[in-house]
Amino acid sequence: MADYTAIYSVGNSLANYLQNNYPPELKTAFPVTFQLVASAQVAEEDQSNLDKMVSIFLHRITTNENCRTATRLQDVNNKQPALFLDLHYLLTYWGTDPRAEQTILAWTMLQLQSTPILDNSILSPSSTWDVNESVQLIPADLSLEDILRIWDALGPKYRLSISYIARIIRIDRALTPEPPVIATRFTFEDKVAQ
Repeated sequence: MADYTAIYSVGNSLANYLQNNYPPELKTAFPVTFQLVASAQVAEEDQSNLDKMVSIFLHRITTNENCRTATRLQDVNNKQPALFLDLHYLLTYWGTDPRAEQTILAWTMLQLQSTPILDNSILSPSSTWDVNESVQLIPADLSLEDILRIWDALGPKYRLSISYIARIIRIDRALTPEPPVIATRFTFEDKVAQ
C-alpha cells in the first residue's frame, strides 16, 4: 500500500524510466533529459533552463471513476478508507529543433506503448509500494480546447505535447496501530433448570 508520497513517486519513476531507456544512438543525435517539473517551472520557462528537456508535468489529479465508491468503504485490515487516484501528465519537449522535438516525442510514445505498466521494478522506492502494486499508463486524448486551456493557464506559448494518465494509484493512510487487548473478563453462571 502506497502512502501520500506515491504521487511524486509515479512522476519521478516515469522520468527515471525514460531517461534510463533512452537509446545511445538518440543520445548522440538528440541529447535530452527527462525531468519531472512543477507548474512554476513551466510558467517561468524564460527563467528556467528547460532547453533540450522533456518535461513531465502533472497537470491534474482525479479520483478514479471505477473505484469512486471504494474510496468511501473502509479497508477491513486497517478500518481506514483508501483513495484511488488517476494522475494526468503532459509530456513536452522544450527546444527549437523540429526534428529533435518530433523524434524524441515519437520515441517516448513508442517506449510507453511497449511498457504501459510501471511495476515494482520501475516504481521508485520513495513511496511504500506494495510488492504487487503497479501503475497503468494510458494515452489521454485531450481536446484542442483542453490543451489550449492548459497552456493559457500556464503562460508560455503552446508546445507540442503528449498526454498520459497514470492509473490507479491507491493511497492509504499510515496508521498507528491500536494498543493490544490486555485482558477480557467474562462471567459464567451455571443455572440449572428446576
